[in-house]
Amino acid sequence: MAETKEAAKTIDGVELPRPGTYEIDSAHSSVSFVARHLMVTKVRGHFSGFSGTIQVTEPHEEARVEATIDAASIDTGEPNRDAHLRSADFLDVEHFPTITFVGTGVVHKGGSRFSLPGELTIRGVTRPITLDAEYLGTVTHPQMGTRIGLSATGEIDRDEFGVTWNAALETGGWVVGKKVRLELEAEAVAKT
Repeated sequence: MAETKEAAKTIDGVELPRPGTYEIDSAHSSVSFVARHLMVTKVRGHFSGFSGTIQVTEPHEEARVEATIDAASIDTGEPNRDAHLRSADFLDVEHFPTITFVGTGVVHKGGSRFSLPGELTIRGVTRPITLDAEYLGTVTHPQMGTRIGLSATGEIDRDEFGVTWNAALETGGWVVGKKVRLELEAEAVAKT
């Protein structure tokens, strides 16, 4: 179990995690997305391969997040669609095998809510993004160590990352929506 020298800080009645490095536990975390299909429904998917670290600092505004996603691990539950999403029309995993996010600080929004500004890189294109995040707490377990929980959401325009494939519908609109909602759940364990 990792122990840090600095004490936890409390803001708005919420005790923040102790400063230190926390490694994302992919078995208890998820990286998901939602996109519109044919303008009438939402298709959900996730990435099964990812890793990352959360560096909790004092002051908390200087916290840092680094995450890497295996682009080929995309899964929407439909093999033909997943193959198309891996192709050059979408993620082009042959040339761009990873998606990365680097969070560059946090902004307290009140209670357990924070903004997490950073840079997202898809297909070699890096753009700024701000995720809406919620700190879910800290727990220490005798066998599993000290763990923190976070949820985050955000939205991107896939065109801004060069993911521009689409087809127009006769009735107006597109086969695939341009906006993609990101949904992240992270459980991270203090490094020993």
